[in-house]
Amino acid sequence: MKLKLLTPTARKLRRQCTDAGARLWPHLRARQLDGVKFTRQFVIGAHIADFAARDLHVAIELDGGQHDPATEAPRTRLIEAHGYRILRFWNHDVLGNSEGVLEAIRQEITIARNGGEQT
Repeated sequence: MKLKLLTPTARKLRRQCTDAGARLWPHLRARQLDGVKFTRQFVIGAHIADFAARDLHVAIELDGGQHDPATEAPRTRLIEAHGYRILRFWNHDVLGNSEGVLEAIRQEITIARNGGEQT
């Protein structure tokens, strides 16, 4: 699917944010997390990632009960084919353990800044 076709969908998703997305976004917006610029509902290929740090090629996906890891695997591979590393979090983890989720994102930021190598 072309970018122009997904852009209206991404805009709609921004307006209809999930509870988990609404909880996480204030921590990611305006370079608040380690100075990294995140974008909401960012089009990557034929998919829309919940959040993305374009400069670091890190995508964040928030998954609810309707998401099955087996069916998400092809989507993950396609996003990774565009050079993005994907972090996936269950909605209940974002809502119940926001600090733990933010720490995992910070760790991924550090890895991405080191060229993908863990320190």
